[in-house]
Amino acid sequence: VQLQASGGGLVQAGGSLTLSCTVVSGNIASFKLMGWYRQPLEKQQEWVAHINRDGDTLYANSVKGRFTISEDNAKNTMYLQMNNLKPEDTGVYYCWARSPDNYWGRGTEVTVSS
Repeated sequence: VQLQASGGGLVQAGGSLTLSCTVVSGNIASFKLMGWYRQPLEKQQEWVAHINRDGDTLYANSVKGRFTISEDNAKNTMYLQMNNLKPEDTGVYYCWARSPDNYWGRGTEVTVSS
């Protein structure tokens, strides 16, 4: 099983991006929990959001009300819709899944300019 993350890029503050995490050679429905972490430059990795098999979601306070995590089982893909982006959202974003084994995708870089 591989997780393939994409959608990062350069955006101005206040703008939006949508990150995607596609499950390759596996079934997204097999994961009990999926989510996103990010790592700002020269800082520790931090949890951003997650979604469980029932569709329940949870967000870090820093992104609550601006980010939305969702899944499309038909496309075997998890998304992170990011609105009203701020410079402090800059970092490398990683998708993660638990089945109960943990899987990580390669990061996708998000840069928010002020």
